[in-house]
Amino acid sequence: MALQVGDKIPEVLGTDQNGNEIKASDFAGKKLALYFYPKDNTSGCTAEACSLRDGYDALKAAGYEVVGVSKDSAKSHQGFISKQNLPFNLIADTDTTLQQTFGVWAEKKMCGRTYMGTLRTTFIIDENGVIERIIGPKEVKTKDHANQILAQ
Repeated sequence: MALQVGDKIPEVLGTDQNGNEIKASDFAGKKLALYFYPKDNTSGCTAEACSLRDGYDALKAAGYEVVGVSKDSAKSHQGFISKQNLPFNLIADTDTTLQQTFGVWAEKKMCGRTYMGTLRTTFIIDENGVIERIIGPKEVKTKDHANQILAQ
Protein backbone atom coordinates (compact mmCIF):
# COMPACT_ATOMS: atom_id res chain seq x y z
CA MET A 1 0.00 0.00 0.00
CA ALA A 2 1.50 3.32 -1.08
CA LEU A 3 2.06 6.08 1.44
CA GLN A 4 -0.54 8.87 1.36
CA VAL A 5 -0.96 12.41 2.68
CA GLY A 6 -1.10 12.18 6.48
CA ASP A 7 1.16 9.10 6.69
CA LYS A 8 4.45 9.15 8.59
CA ILE A 9 7.47 8.23 6.46
CA PRO A 10 9.74 5.32 7.45
CA GLU A 11 12.74 6.15 9.67
CA VAL A 12 15.34 4.59 7.37
CA LEU A 13 15.10 6.01 3.87
CA GLY A 14 18.19 4.47 2.31
CA THR A 15 21.84 5.05 1.51
CA ASP A 16 23.17 8.13 -0.29
CA GLN A 17 25.82 8.46 -2.99
CA ASN A 18 28.59 8.28 -0.36
CA GLY A 19 27.26 5.21 1.46
CA ASN A 20 25.77 7.22 4.35
CA GLU A 21 22.45 6.09 5.78
CA ILE A 22 19.71 8.71 5.35
CA LYS A 23 17.05 8.74 8.07
CA ALA A 24 13.81 10.67 8.53
CA SER A 25 15.13 11.92 11.89
CA ASP A 26 17.99 13.68 10.03
CA PHE A 27 15.34 16.17 8.89
CA ALA A 28 13.49 16.67 12.19
CA GLY A 29 12.34 20.29 12.43
CA LYS A 30 12.72 20.84 8.66
CA LYS A 31 10.46 20.22 5.71
CA LEU A 32 11.71 17.63 3.24
CA ALA A 33 11.13 17.54 -0.49
CA LEU A 34 11.75 13.85 -1.26
CA TYR A 35 11.67 13.51 -5.01
CA PHE A 36 11.65 10.25 -6.96
CA TYR A 37 12.91 10.28 -10.53
CA PRO A 38 13.54 7.59 -13.17
CA LYS A 39 17.22 7.90 -14.16
CA ASP A 40 20.40 9.96 -13.74
CA ASN A 41 21.61 11.93 -16.78
CA THR A 42 18.39 11.77 -18.80
CA SER A 43 16.85 14.96 -20.13
CA GLY A 44 13.76 15.22 -17.87
CA CYS A 45 15.61 14.08 -14.75
CA THR A 46 18.47 16.49 -15.41
CA ALA A 47 16.01 19.37 -15.94
CA GLU A 48 14.28 18.51 -12.64
CA ALA A 49 17.56 18.21 -10.70
CA CYS A 50 18.84 21.49 -12.15
CA SER A 51 15.58 23.28 -11.26
CA LEU A 52 16.01 22.08 -7.67
CA ARG A 53 19.70 23.07 -7.74
CA ASP A 54 18.92 26.54 -9.05
CA GLY A 55 16.12 27.00 -6.51
CA TYR A 56 18.03 25.39 -3.65
CA ASP A 57 18.78 28.64 -1.77
CA ALA A 58 15.09 29.65 -1.92
CA LEU A 59 14.03 26.16 -0.79
CA LYS A 60 16.51 26.25 2.13
CA ALA A 61 15.30 29.75 3.08
CA ALA A 62 11.74 28.37 3.18
CA GLY A 63 12.88 25.59 5.55
CA TYR A 64 13.20 22.72 3.06
CA GLU A 65 15.82 20.07 2.58
CA VAL A 66 15.92 18.23 -0.76
CA VAL A 67 16.75 14.56 -1.33
CA GLY A 68 16.44 12.72 -4.64
CA VAL A 69 15.79 9.01 -5.08
CA SER A 70 16.28 6.74 -8.08
CA LYS A 71 17.21 3.14 -8.87
CA ASP A 72 20.68 4.27 -10.01
CA SER A 73 23.82 3.15 -8.18
CA ALA A 74 25.80 5.30 -5.75
CA LYS A 75 28.54 5.59 -8.42
CA SER A 76 26.02 6.85 -10.99
CA HIS A 77 24.70 9.36 -8.44
CA GLN A 78 28.22 10.62 -7.70
CA GLY A 79 28.77 11.32 -11.39
CA PHE A 80 25.36 13.00 -11.76
CA ILE A 81 25.97 15.21 -8.71
CA SER A 82 29.43 16.16 -9.95
CA LYS A 83 28.33 16.83 -13.55
CA GLN A 84 25.29 18.93 -12.55
CA ASN A 85 26.84 20.49 -9.40
CA LEU A 86 23.95 19.31 -7.22
CA PRO A 87 23.97 20.58 -3.61
CA PHE A 88 21.77 17.79 -2.20
CA ASN A 89 22.04 14.04 -1.61
CA LEU A 90 20.68 11.30 -3.84
CA ILE A 91 19.55 7.95 -2.43
CA ALA A 92 20.65 4.89 -4.39
CA ASP A 93 17.48 2.77 -4.14
CA THR A 94 18.90 0.00 -6.32
CA ASP A 95 16.49 -2.66 -5.02
CA THR A 96 13.49 -0.24 -5.28
CA THR A 97 12.49 -0.85 -1.62
CA LEU A 98 11.88 2.84 -0.91
CA GLN A 99 10.11 3.36 -4.23
CA GLN A 100 7.79 0.45 -3.47
CA THR A 101 7.09 1.81 0.04
CA PHE A 102 6.10 5.18 -1.42
CA GLY A 103 4.14 3.55 -4.26
CA VAL A 104 6.16 5.04 -7.11
CA TRP A 105 7.61 1.79 -8.53
CA ALA A 106 4.97 0.80 -11.03
CA GLU A 107 4.16 -0.59 -14.44
CA LYS A 108 4.82 1.91 -17.23
CA LYS A 109 4.16 1.82 -20.95
CA MET A 110 6.19 3.40 -23.73
CA CYS A 111 6.25 2.65 -27.45
CA GLY A 112 3.97 -0.35 -26.93
CA ARG A 113 6.36 -1.85 -24.38
CA THR A 114 5.35 -2.52 -20.76
CA TYR A 115 8.01 -2.41 -18.03
CA MET A 116 8.51 -1.56 -14.35
CA GLY A 117 9.85 1.89 -13.62
CA THR A 118 9.78 4.94 -11.37
CA LEU A 119 6.83 7.33 -11.48
CA ARG A 120 8.27 10.85 -11.19
CA THR A 121 6.74 11.99 -7.90
CA THR A 122 7.65 14.44 -5.13
CA PHE A 123 6.57 14.02 -1.52
CA ILE A 124 6.51 17.14 0.67
CA ILE A 125 7.11 16.01 4.23
CA ASP A 126 6.55 18.23 7.26
CA GLU A 127 8.85 18.89 10.22
CA ASN A 128 7.50 15.79 12.02
CA GLY A 129 8.04 13.32 9.16
CA VAL A 130 4.42 13.34 7.97
CA ILE A 131 3.52 13.61 4.27
CA GLU A 132 1.63 16.88 3.74
CA ARG A 133 1.53 17.04 -0.06
CA ILE A 134 2.23 14.82 -3.06
CA ILE A 135 3.10 16.20 -6.49
CA GLY A 136 2.20 13.31 -8.77
CA PRO A 137 3.68 12.08 -12.05
CA LYS A 138 1.29 14.08 -14.25
CA GLU A 139 1.82 17.27 -12.19
CA VAL A 140 5.62 17.55 -11.89
CA LYS A 141 7.02 20.38 -14.00
CA THR A 142 10.65 19.31 -14.44
CA LYS A 143 11.96 22.70 -15.58
CA ASP A 144 10.17 24.64 -12.80
CA HIS A 145 10.04 22.10 -9.98
CA ALA A 146 11.63 24.25 -7.24
CA ASN A 147 8.99 26.97 -7.76
CA GLN A 148 6.30 24.29 -7.86
CA ILE A 149 7.38 23.08 -4.40
CA LEU A 150 7.53 26.63 -3.02
CA ALA A 151 4.14 27.60 -4.48
CA GLN A 152 2.10 25.15 -2.33
